[in-house]
Amino acid sequence: MSSLQNFTVALADLKRVGQGLRRPESVLADKDGSLWISDSEGGVVCLKPDGSQTHLPGLPGESNGLAMDSQGNFYIANIGGGNLYKLYRDGRTEVILSEIDGQPLGSVNFVFIDSQDRLWVSVLTRSLPWFPAINTGVKDGYIILIDQKGPRIVADGIYFANEVRMDAEEKYLYAAETLGRHMLRFAVGADGSLGQAEVFGPADLGEGAAIDGFTFDAEGNLWVTTVLRNGLVVISADGSQAHTIFEDPNEAALTHAFEKISQSSLSPEEMFACVGPQVQFPTSVVFAGPDLKTVYMGSLAMPHLLSFESPVAGLPMRHWR
Repeated sequence: MSSLQNFTVALADLKRVGQGLRRPESVLADKDGSLWISDSEGGVVCLKPDGSQTHLPGLPGESNGLAMDSQGNFYIANIGGGNLYKLYRDGRTEVILSEIDGQPLGSVNFVFIDSQDRLWVSVLTRSLPWFPAINTGVKDGYIILIDQKGPRIVADGIYFANEVRMDAEEKYLYAAETLGRHMLRFAVGADGSLGQAEVFGPADLGEGAAIDGFTFDAEGNLWVTTVLRNGLVVISADGSQAHTIFEDPNEAALTHAFEKISQSSLSPEEMFACVGPQVQFPTSVVFAGPDLKTVYMGSLAMPHLLSFESPVAGLPMRHWR
């Protein structure tokens, strides 16, 4: 992490990009400079380099995690409806998965496409809607693999399974264990089976440091968003260090919220009171631009994206190749 050791971003230097976005939780960058952003009313919003925005609708409920295939079509985790959709560029939609082992999926959170065109799908919790599961303390998040053999659960018992991604060599599948306040990783077998979960990086990133989204840079470091602390942290490629790039925490609201979680009585209003004065619940993080050094961040609560320049490039996404 030597090139990032002293890198920080002042809150005043964060740029706002886009306008009128509705729960822009997940962001994908296209090679032409376009950004594709999830929309709470369904579908995705395209933000062009010239600043123009268009909406590609086509499915009901809340779009959450996004992935793009090599043809430019989208896979969308529909967290409100509990389904995994495919959205074609012409507006057609298809339900890819709505149940597994004869049971509803639950709160489908994210989807990742690897170099073999396999789909890795995370489910935050089997509860739908997801919020009540915060107060039960149930660890029932899980990960699904969809390949030529069909869909199957490959990891279970995760305390809110959020974004999942592979490293550059695809040796490991990494997963954000949101309420565990740390990252997990699993060795990936040739058949797609996963090894035992292991904590990667700090076992606990600190009070309120619930991880939502993450991505890799070209050096193998993990950039993770701490959604309730309104921040961004980098974990070194070997997992030995963690460094905060920025955060905008509301400490009093955080302390109150986690007290209420311990009492199994947190309300949505008390959770959303944790937003910062300048940054509100950052979620996904993506590298973009011709040199892959422009960072964009989505959120649960802002009507725009955040952006800044990084001293290191990001790892290109699968759909860039």
